[in-house]
Amino acid sequence: MKVKAKVKTFSKGKFKDKKRSAHIIVRKKFCRLCVDKVKSVDYKDAKRLEAFITERGKVVSRRYSGNCAKHQRIIREAITKARFISLLPYVR
Repeated sequence: MKVKAKVKTFSKGKFKDKKRSAHIIVRKKFCRLCVDKVKSVDYKDAKRLEAFITERGKVVSRRYSGNCAKHQRIIREAITKARFISLLPYVR
């Protein structure tokens, strides 16, 4: 007994834009540090910096995290300092 999955297809004339056909709602990302009005990020604050590191130890990009350029540079510098004195791991 085979069960067929229902696949909804759209004709070419009905939906031209991929975003409209997938019904994706894009939310504007915001800088968490600007919202909290943080002026400097301390390299000793490991919990805050861990939010900006992936499982493999890479620094999360601006597009993904939503940080502004100013705070992204500060975070990058703080992460490298914390790694150097072994507060954060290079690889998990």
